[in-house]
Amino acid sequence: MRVTVLASGSKGNCTYIEGDSGAILIDAGLSTKEILKRLDEAGGKKELIQGILLTHEHSDHMKGVDVIARKLDIPVYATHGTLWQFEEKRKSDKPVELKPCRKDEPFTVDGLKITAFSTHHDACDPCGFLIDESGSRIAYCTDTGMISEKILGNLKKSEYVILESNHCPVMLQNGPYPIYLKERIRDINRGHLSNIAAGECLKSLKHDISGTILAHLSEENNTPQKALDNASEALCGDCNVSVGVALQHEISTTIRL
Repeated sequence: MRVTVLASGSKGNCTYIEGDSGAILIDAGLSTKEILKRLDEAGGKKELIQGILLTHEHSDHMKGVDVIARKLDIPVYATHGTLWQFEEKRKSDKPVELKPCRKDEPFTVDGLKITAFSTHHDACDPCGFLIDESGSRIAYCTDTGMISEKILGNLKKSEYVILESNHCPVMLQNGPYPIYLKERIRDINRGHLSNIAAGECLKSLKHDISGTILAHLSEENNTPQKALDNASEALCGDCNVSVGVALQHEISTTIRL
């Protein structure tokens, strides 16, 4: 597998995962034009894409799904609740193939074995994904207020983890957001994972994974360096786990598993 985060953050999210015979996108929160531009920069192939995995219905993850699904003539895979929200929010009446998936029940997209798992966010039926090809596994887990034991169990099955590290608690507390929004972000049942919580997760994973990409960083309440420093401290300098950061305005380094 080769994996490139094309964009990550509150202004749009999209990740490209390519296997031996096909590829998928996780989320499409950018315009189709921008996704295809970044895909080309990453050396990806749009003709290989066989579907879009949608984590939840918020616009920074779903904004471009309708158009790119129709343009590439590919289905959208998501939980029942997320697909219902997608249908409610989409503006076009042109058909898109929708394929519901059940959490914890694996399904296959052109050689990629995929399992959805529950996350904790203020969306209808949000999830993360575990993607497996011939024993190589990567987990995608963002937009979650906490890492439950069940989530951790899925992450421990992975070789590599794309993990939310959304905010520095001090920056959030001292930042310009209104109190209600700060409380929503901090809420473990419906918010976003802090640098500290991401670090605690990595402590539990450091003997299981070979690397992580820190994702969904807030541009207002975090910095890449703060996220990296926190992760490195949590890993106690363990050089066996590589750590990278996914950014909003540029593609990540491609991971090969």
